[in-house]
Formats: sequence, C-alpha cells, structure tokens
Amino acid sequence: MRQNLTRADLTETIYPIVKTSRRDCAAIVDAVIAEIVETIAVGEEVKLSGFGSFVVRKKAERMGRNPKSGEPARITPRRIVVFRASRLLKARVSKAVPS
Repeated sequence: MRQNLTRADLTETIYPIVKTSRRDCAAIVDAVIAEIVETIAVGEEVKLSGFGSFVVRKKAERMGRNPKSGEPARITPRRIVVFRASRLLKARVSKAVPS
C-alpha cells in the first residue's frame, strides 16, 4: 500500500486508459488540477460526483491568543478551503480494511 497518491501515480493510472503518451497524460492531470484550483480560488464550489466537494468558507475576524505568550491577538478575516466527502466516499472508507 502506498503512502501518498501523487500526480505521477495519477498519470500512470490514466496512461493505459487514454492510450496516449505519458507526457500527454501528465498534461491532462495538471490541467484538471489547475481547473479545480482556479475554480476554488475565485470562490466557487467544486463538486466531484461520488467523491466530494471543495467549498470556500469565509472566517470572520476574531480574537485569539498567542500560544507562546498567552496574550490576546486579533486573527484577521480569511477564506479557507473545506473538503466535504460524499456519502459514497464515506461508505467506501468505512468498509476499507487498514493495513
């Protein structure tokens, strides 16, 4: 079992299906990832059926604490990316046997 799924792994997975060069397969993988990133960057949701959704959430300004000194610190407003797994993915993961 591999530790991480990389772009190279994705390229090798689609290579026999697409039946084109590995360079073209790598370009396809890069184009898909770039499109997902650009869509999220402009604040739109990305839904991948059977996998899940990437959603941009806005976090308001709030007060926090500096962990070193314990002093109150203002945390600036920001946008974060949240992944919500689909029901199908959750069911598949819950049935998987870890090794």
